[in-house]
Amino acid sequence: MHTTTHPRHSSLAPNTTTELNFSGPHVQATLVTNARHYAVDGTAIVVNPQPRQVALSHSPRTAIPPLSSTILRDTRIEEADTLILLRTDLDTPVSAITAEPGWQLLADLLPPTTSTSADTGTAPFPRHTPLYKSPQDHAGTVRFDPAHLLKETEQPTRPQDFQVKVNLWYAPAGTDCHIHNKHDFIEVHTQVHGLGRMQKFTAQDHTRLYEDLRMSPGYTTPDPFCATRPDGSYHYPWHQYYADTDCVWLAVEYHRPTP
Repeated sequence: MHTTTHPRHSSLAPNTTTELNFSGPHVQATLVTNARHYAVDGTAIVVNPQPRQVALSHSPRTAIPPLSSTILRDTRIEEADTLILLRTDLDTPVSAITAEPGWQLLADLLPPTTSTSADTGTAPFPRHTPLYKSPQDHAGTVRFDPAHLLKETEQPTRPQDFQVKVNLWYAPAGTDCHIHNKHDFIEVHTQVHGLGRMQKFTAQDHTRLYEDLRMSPGYTTPDPFCATRPDGSYHYPWHQYYADTDCVWLAVEYHRPTP
C-alpha cells in the first residue's frame, strides 16, 4: 500500500513509551512513538495503526501490514512512527476488567432513546446490552488519502491528517453488540482476549447475515468496512461485534481533526 505519509515523531527520543489511559491489570496497553530497532520483550499483541507496513528485524519479508496486528515474542521492530502494544494473560478470566477505573456501560453514555428513529427507521441501541467501554485515549496522528486507503483509487491524491483514537471494549459470552451502520470515522478492531466475530448484514436484522469474520487474540479486521461518500463522509454496511466468549477488543478510530 503506497499511501502518502510523513514522520510525526522525529522530535521525540527514539522508542518513547507512554502508558495508555485504559491500561490496567487485565490488559497492559502501551503506546510506542518514534520506534527505532524497538525490542519487544516477552509476548505482546503489536498493533500497527499506520497506513504503511512495519518491518521486523528477522526478515525483510516479515512485516505487520498497515492498520493490522500480530502477536510477537522476543523480537525487534525496525522502524515505526507509532505502535500499540497490548499484553494480557489469555488464561485468566477477564470479566472483572469493567471494574477498572473509567469503564462504563455503553448505555449509560448514550442519550435516552426509547423507540425506533422516525428519521432513519433504525432501531436504537438496546439499553440492556452488557457492552462496556474503557476510557478513550489519543494515539498520535497519521496522514493518508481515505479513498486510497479504502482501495477506491490506485494512487493517493488528497492526503489528509487524521487523529488516532483508541479504547477497549468488553462484552460477556453470547452478546450481540447491536447491528448499526453509522460512524463519522474510519475504524478497525483488534481482538485482545477471548473469541469473537465482526459480522455484516444486508439489513438491521440478525437473519440477514452475509459475512462472519472470526476473531482470535492478535487478529485485526483486515480492511475498514466503510466506503467514502462524495461529501467526504463514510458509508458503512450494517455490522456488529458478537462475543462467542467473554471478550475484550481494541477499537482503533481515525478521526478528522476538529477545528
